[in-house]
Amino acid sequence: MERGNVLVIGNSGVGKSTLINAVLGEKKAETGWGSKGTTDKLTIYESENISFRIIDTVGFEPSFIRGNKAINVVRKWSKDSAKEGHEDNKINVIWFCVEGTSSKLFPKTLKDLLRATSIWKSVPMIVVITKSYSVPEREKNIAMVNDIFAKQKRYSKNLRKIIPVVASTFVLNDSAYAAPEGITELIDSTNDIMPEGVKASEKDIGEFKLNRKRAMAHGVTGISTTAAVIVGAVPIPFPDALILTPMEVAMVNAIARIYGIKKNEESNQFFNSIIEVGTVGAAAKAVINALKAIPGINLGASALNAIIAGSIVTALGEGTIYVFEQVYLGEKSFTDIDWLKKVMESELSSQFIEKVKTIIEKVNQDTDKDTIAQIIIDVFRGDSRVSNN
Repeated sequence: MERGNVLVIGNSGVGKSTLINAVLGEKKAETGWGSKGTTDKLTIYESENISFRIIDTVGFEPSFIRGNKAINVVRKWSKDSAKEGHEDNKINVIWFCVEGTSSKLFPKTLKDLLRATSIWKSVPMIVVITKSYSVPEREKNIAMVNDIFAKQKRYSKNLRKIIPVVASTFVLNDSAYAAPEGITELIDSTNDIMPEGVKASEKDIGEFKLNRKRAMAHGVTGISTTAAVIVGAVPIPFPDALILTPMEVAMVNAIARIYGIKKNEESNQFFNSIIEVGTVGAAAKAVINALKAIPGINLGASALNAIIAGSIVTALGEGTIYVFEQVYLGEKSFTDIDWLKKVMESELSSQFIEKVKTIIEKVNQDTDKDTIAQIIIDVFRGDSRVSNN
């Protein structure tokens, strides 16, 4: 990426277009008056006068529906930047524009803007207080912005500067006017933090992609758990219910595809070790032996088998997600078989037994299979090694 990208975001009528023209040193963005604003789509501006690109966003409208529409437009553009071939769309710095003459709207405005840019969790931000005509009001506005960010702890670490600006000469009366101010400081500050922003955007895109893969992998585990509960409810002596093994293999293969991991000669032993540790026979026998020692189990064999089957598949799925994620991130390789076996065995350890006990306490004879599956997923995922942020 030859140039960094600055996302300019703010309410309609806040003066984003005027600000952009002032930064570019030429009139490229259409300007207007009032609360509606002039930008109804994302627009990219470049100029030889500055070293970064400016991405102007849809102006946020006061109404709930239009406001959410604007938020969704920015979110979609941000998510699209994570796709292959869209690397130049990464956001490296964010300018949050708030209007100095409407300070009472600051709290809601900043919350909306933070929602819209939630994918960029570590990208540095500059709050630009536009139309800062009143010098006495500037200190109050700066203090208010600092206070709002202090309450938004997730993003407060990203705030680098608060810069009041006057983007164009504003006539106060016949004998007084507010001259342009703050533009040079804004450009210099943006250039200063751009290297940090380039690294931060790479990190944020990586986390976004990883979270998306986790969500898809958890979806596969959820479907497999439900299927296992249905199969487990069939009145077959459970230790002999090898019918689950093909289901486990299919789940492991599906999760591998999500993380871009192919089954070949190099990875074959890795795949086989996952299935070997998580096969129904050994795990189910350990669970059943432990359950025999639990007094007061009032569930019938069908419900109990369904819980055991679903729990084994869920535990295998959660362990598989974790080990494949470590390979995907480059933290582990296909040669780390001993580590893999320890991870998978820990998924089916004494903690597994305790989780099954918790599930049994939440289930009765009338609990349907879908609900049993959801209870299993909730219990196991609440203590998972991996979770979506």
